[in-house]
Amino acid sequence: MDHSAGRVYRYTLMALILAVLLVFLVWPILLTVSGGFVEYKQVTLPDGSNAIKGHFTLRYLGLVFTDPLLVRGLINSLLIAVLTTTLCLVMTLPLALLSARFDFPGKAIMSSLILVPLILPPFVGAIGLQALLGRFGALNALLASLGLIDPNQPGIDFLGGAVGGRLFGIVLMEALHLYPILYLNVTAALANLDPALDEAALGLGIPRWKRFFRITFPLILPGIFAGATIVFIWSFTELGTPLMFDFYTVTPVQVFWGIQEVQASPRPYALVVVMLVIAVALYMLGKFALGGKAYQMQSKASIAASPRKLTGLPGYGATAFFALLIFAAVLPHIGVILSSFTVDGSWYRSILPQQWTLDHYTGALSHDLATGSIRNSLFYSLTAMVLCVAAGLTISYLTVRVKVKGGWLLDSLAMLPLAVPGLVMAFGYIAMTLAWPFPQLAAYFKSAGLPTLSSLMQVTGQNPNPALLLVIAYAVRRLPYVVRSVSAGLEQTSGQLEEAALNLGASTLTAIRRVIVPLIMANIIAGGILAFSFAMLEVSDSLMLAQKDQHFPITKAIFELYGRLGDGPYIASAMGVWGMALLTVTLVGAGLLMGRKLGAIFRA
Repeated sequence: MDHSAGRVYRYTLMALILAVLLVFLVWPILLTVSGGFVEYKQVTLPDGSNAIKGHFTLRYLGLVFTDPLLVRGLINSLLIAVLTTTLCLVMTLPLALLSARFDFPGKAIMSSLILVPLILPPFVGAIGLQALLGRFGALNALLASLGLIDPNQPGIDFLGGAVGGRLFGIVLMEALHLYPILYLNVTAALANLDPALDEAALGLGIPRWKRFFRITFPLILPGIFAGATIVFIWSFTELGTPLMFDFYTVTPVQVFWGIQEVQASPRPYALVVVMLVIAVALYMLGKFALGGKAYQMQSKASIAASPRKLTGLPGYGATAFFALLIFAAVLPHIGVILSSFTVDGSWYRSILPQQWTLDHYTGALSHDLATGSIRNSLFYSLTAMVLCVAAGLTISYLTVRVKVKGGWLLDSLAMLPLAVPGLVMAFGYIAMTLAWPFPQLAAYFKSAGLPTLSSLMQVTGQNPNPALLLVIAYAVRRLPYVVRSVSAGLEQTSGQLEEAALNLGASTLTAIRRVIVPLIMANIIAGGILAFSFAMLEVSDSLMLAQKDQHFPITKAIFELYGRLGDGPYIASAMGVWGMALLTVTLVGAGLLMGRKLGAIFRA
């Protein structure tokens, strides 16, 4: 392929991806947020009839910044995001360095268990947390048995209490849930480091801490930025955890409640616009402040660094450090598992359930929703993951390696889903099916007997068929994880390797397949696993787009089961355990496909 043909191919590919993103990302967002700038009023026409007409206004946007409650929500959301990202970084850097540089007792199992938070959605974990940390939960029962609190009085409300306490609880919960994102990216970045660089500095007598800050840290900065960006924007737009803590003065919850008044007031749409602008602006600021300082290695390590073996107290100390964080992260999982075995009403003011049963598991698997929802989720998530990997690799290659003109737009659009609450995106998809491509054309297509989008991807109506729309929604919303992870790998891999292959007569596709992809395979796997895991655990799109039982994914089935009186929460817990088991098998399977244990997937 000559230079001109390659140029045409690249820009054709870029135009195709841009078109898809414009249709399935930008247009739903525009449908949702445009209401914040349009005010509808009834007017009298010259013929005396009445009509509803809209006109542009900034009044509702101004209300966002003049309403003290909404301003406080924005401040709290930003504070939660900053503290969560900082805490994740503090936890992740030493963990990743220990995993990359040292061998210690139990390292393989610890490196696998560190990813456990990825296999449980927060709203399912809330069931376990209520059982463990509620006023009449296990922790208060333990404190009462130790004589630290009065057993005849309600215990400490660890999930409520003062506003400051609830905010701290949200930060802690989100950090424990999101730290694997940063860990995966930092570990992949460390795996790509050439040990010769550190050895050369050591030979010059540079102390260890200086080697880290002057050599290691700059080289892994793209990986840190990739993970920190996802953590920051995710925690800024997180809905489930604040709802669980009854902490409503945050922007995502205010948007969630505002969805109920979208037909009567443009204020929720205006709040979405402010939230979107802040998230994107902060991302762009971080990208230019940090992303632009990424360093390139001339080559990836040809020989993996030999980990130094830690024995005795240091070795067991490293193991204990991993174990402590893992234990804190799996507490919600433990609560869900125990709830799934609990006889209704038998876990009250006791450290452990007083009666056990397996009926909830048989009830969950025998329920009509169970097997169908698992099958649906596998199909939706696997298809979305394949689309994400293909699109993410293409976008990253065009923007990082060949640096096509306008690539910044492609990268920005790929990251945009992280800044938009899932409820808003789901609402936008529903609006899209009702008025595609525009209300006037949709009416014309219908009158002419031509197919419309609703005939292919209908959410409401007598015969909805949202399967394709769910796959698209999952893929679009998880695309940023693959793009950021793959981009981090490309930024660390010099383009000279690909140029050498091209000079030897290899085509561009061959150079990508034989040179680039093997070098960044750890990053591709990291992004793919993240995309699959979060698609399997998607809540907002699942709850809004799947309206009939036959289309329910796992999370919608759990939500429906949880609403049942009596044993409903326990059956939902059993479904949550089945979901955890399914994703655990998936993560371990990814490691087996690589010929290594899961904890070593992201090592060179």
